[in-house]
Amino acid sequence: MTDRFMKMLELSQQGFYCSQILLLIGLEAQGKNIPEVVRAMSGLVGGMGFCGKTCGALTGGACLIGLYAGKGTPEEMEDSRLNEMVKELVEWFEEENLAPYGGIACFDILENNPANRMMRCPQLVLQTLSKVEEILTAGGYDLSGQTAY
Repeated sequence: MTDRFMKMLELSQQGFYCSQILLLIGLEAQGKNIPEVVRAMSGLVGGMGFCGKTCGALTGGACLIGLYAGKGTPEEMEDSRLNEMVKELVEWFEEENLAPYGGIACFDILENNPANRMMRCPQLVLQTLSKVEEILTAGGYDLSGQTAY
């Protein structure tokens, strides 16, 4: 098992879910602890509050891109490539998950069976994290900080 998988397992055992885990890993990479951000991510878990809608790994991944490339203060400028980076993530996620699961909704991925969560979600979160890191790195972001080079 990889260190990343072990970290994800640890966070999961602490009661965190897909979107929260992605942001916790991103915040940790930046040396930050911002419980309010993690708390806000709660609304995305399980397909938006366990409603089974858009997968929390995808929405969490989009938020992780935003953590690096988005606007956070009145003085900051959003990276002009933000929407393209998120679009790349969404297109990749669709390519990876439409065929095997028939959609990108949590309901589709889990095939309306919560027991599938333990088998499918960890892999989706890890794959999404890797793709987000790939997108951000290609965009010139140092994953230990917020600024592009």
